Amino acid sequence: MTPSQPGNSDENAESRSALLRVLGAIDHGLSIIERVIIAGGVLAMAVLMSGQVVGNLLFEQGIPGTYEVTEMLIVVITFVGVGYAARNARHISMSAIYDQLSGRWRKALLILISLGTAVLMFYFADKSIDYVMAIHDRGRSSASLNIPMWIVYLALPIGFILAGVQYLLTTVRNLVSDDIYRSFNEKEEYNEVPPEAEEGNGSNEDHDARRDT
Repeated sequence: MTPSQPGNSDENAESRSALLRVLGAIDHGLSIIERVIIAGGVLAMAVLMSGQVVGNLLFEQGIPGTYEVTEMLIVVITFVGVGYAARNARHISMSAIYDQLSGRWRKALLILISLGTAVLMFYFADKSIDYVMAIHDRGRSSASLNIPMWIVYLALPIGFILAGVQYLLTTVRNLVSDDIYRSFNEKEEYNEVPPEAEEGNGSNEDHDARRDT
């Protein structure tokens, strides 16, 4: 067996660090896009609904199209929020089997789940693009403001693509890192035995020892 050369390990570490920096820059750019869309949508909804209430109270007439625009903003926020939830590891997960594993098996399952979910998100994005094109060809628009509905439903493929990219970033992060990451920036912290259980066992043992004496 030949000993591993320090130069090769240093080069691998530098390559890994450079890859993570590039992926981190991509993740940061996508996070700005998501935050602007979600925060802008929420603020617009708040302003519109507040204006609607004030208009009804003071002028007995609200802002035309308020409810229509609010429904559109809910669609945008919901689907763009899919990528935001994936970035912050706040998505719903079925972890009954996953929680029973540890070490390399736990990491391998997380990589498989992330990669499979990324493929599913890109599949949904492809189907949603077909849906948006169908709406565009039919010329559908909103009832009050005549806003083309395909513009609103662009949020579907955008949200699915953002989520798919996030799951791909999570996959790559786990492949090149020693630790386990639930998302690109969220490191998973878990204990083999919960601290509460250890404390409970310790107190029970002390109680048993005092009772025996």
